[in-house]
This record gives sequence, structure tokens and C-alpha cells, in this order.
Amino acid sequence: MKLIKLLSLLFVITGFTLLSNPSAYAQANGNGGNVGIGAMLGEPTGISVKVWNNSNNAFDAGVAWSFGDNDALHLHADYLLHKWFSDIDQGALAFYYGIGGRLAFSDPDSEIGIRVPFGLNYIIPDSQIDLFVEAVPILNLAPDTDFDGNGAVGIRYYF
Repeated sequence: MKLIKLLSLLFVITGFTLLSNPSAYAQANGNGGNVGIGAMLGEPTGISVKVWNNSNNAFDAGVAWSFGDNDALHLHADYLLHKWFSDIDQGALAFYYGIGGRLAFSDPDSEIGIRVPFGLNYIIPDSQIDLFVEAVPILNLAPDTDFDGNGAVGIRYYF
């Protein structure tokens, strides 16, 4: 249980560090800022935050609730790489992939795992909004080693 508390503290510190990063670049399309906050619907459902470092990489984090077999509070953070499609007429579309971590607090056992997210990110033209869809294979490391998965669609507003 001490490990889970320590990892939770690290997630909170990382989140505040990302949100206070004054050297981060503006969002990939130049509209809005580099910090986006919104909602994700899926497994789990909750709040999504994305912080762009430059036009090709970003950090994202989520606080969400799982409505699956075991109700659980999920915390995750990922480092993402983006590959932009050049033949999009309006807006900007990128395939992204990355790696991160997840904590799932449930009764009786909480889980710690490694996330490998991949998805599509679409930035709506002349707006401060992006839409995304992602699938996330997860390798749980504790309390047991097994595979899991998450998936979501979402929207974020950049400021």
C-alpha cells in the first residue's frame, strides 16, 4: 500500500509540473495554448488533460472512473509522439502512440500497470478544440501480472 501512495504522490507532482511548464510550446496548430482539458468517454470515463511540449510530442494525464466489473478510480499519465497526416484539407490529424503508467484503485486489490496508448487526434480548424479516439493495451504489474485494456473517445479545450 505504501507503493501505491508513493506513486499517487508522483502522479500529482508530475501533473503540477506539467501544468506549470512555462517553456512548453503552443498547441500544434497554433490556436489556443498548449494545455487542453476535457472529457473522455469509455473505459474508464473521466477528465483528460494534455500538455504539448512541441508540435510532435505531448504529455497527457487522466483521472477517471471505471464502470466495468470492478468499480475503480483510474489515474494515468503518458508520454505521446504524434505523426501528422499531410493530406488533410481542413484542421490537423495525427496518429499518436506512447508509453505511460496507470494506477487503478479498487476493492479489494489496486493495480499498477504500464500503458501503451495509440490513437488519432483531430484539431478542429480555427478553434481551440481537439477530438481524440484511443485504444490502450495495459500490462498490469501488481498485484498480479496480466493484460488489460482501456479505450476512449474525447474532447479537449485548449487555453
